Amino acid sequence: MWLTVFFAMPLIFLLSMSLQTGNVTSGFTVTWHFAEYALGLQSYGPQFLRSLYYGGAATVLCILLSYPTAYWIAFKGGTRKSTYLFLILLPFFVSFVLRTISWQYILADNGIVLGPLKSAGLLPENFRILATTGAVIGGLTYNYLPFMVLPIYVALERIDYRVVEAAHDLYANRFEAFRRVVLPLSLPGVFAGVLLNFVPAASDYVNAQVLGGPNNTMIGNIIQDQYLYNSNYPMGAALSFTLMAFLLIGIFAYAKALGTENVLEAAAA
Repeated sequence: MWLTVFFAMPLIFLLSMSLQTGNVTSGFTVTWHFAEYALGLQSYGPQFLRSLYYGGAATVLCILLSYPTAYWIAFKGGTRKSTYLFLILLPFFVSFVLRTISWQYILADNGIVLGPLKSAGLLPENFRILATTGAVIGGLTYNYLPFMVLPIYVALERIDYRVVEAAHDLYANRFEAFRRVVLPLSLPGVFAGVLLNFVPAASDYVNAQVLGGPNNTMIGNIIQDQYLYNSNYPMGAALSFTLMAFLLIGIFAYAKALGTENVLEAAAA
């Protein structure tokens, strides 16, 4: 009943809206108008590709930053593991939007970081970070980092360290023990983290709006404009379903490459 009310029914309503025609004055009616899907892809193809690229890049960066962090906490954290995890999560007790806006002030052209560097002559006056691809990807990476750290940490924490010691007894050096034992056993956590990062990052619109510029618009920004400013609900619904289709295709391909058993193990992790 919970899934029906809060998941299935909104999806059905959204699908119905994508097939309607009309306006906010006279109302919308279902006319099975599929042209919005083709028009959306034709008009906003670059935004779809940019969203997938930004989401993928942020996910890769999250892996590169999260794995060493989770590894150190799991194997070197000792009795303070909970403290270290709490410190990672502590900034995320603040609102998502407020955290993103704070980076706008930090990375401003004459803000607390770039201002002193420009005054010291270490950076040219026209150097900027805001309204660039790097700023948006950096914001996505920062905002979704814990969703990668936690599943990787859980997977590493579940590893019996005796198997690593057994690898050393069989003359494996530290790198070989990591590559042949630790990494394969921790991959379910990495896979779970990828799912938890890529889907919301590719759908995000706050980071592109706050940290990006006109050339960094993601499809989430377009969907927001269609709903809130243009009142073009059918187009907004069609774009939402198209984005959902792209993400589902990617997830199913990802799951098939991983294998059903490992997907279930990743979800459990």
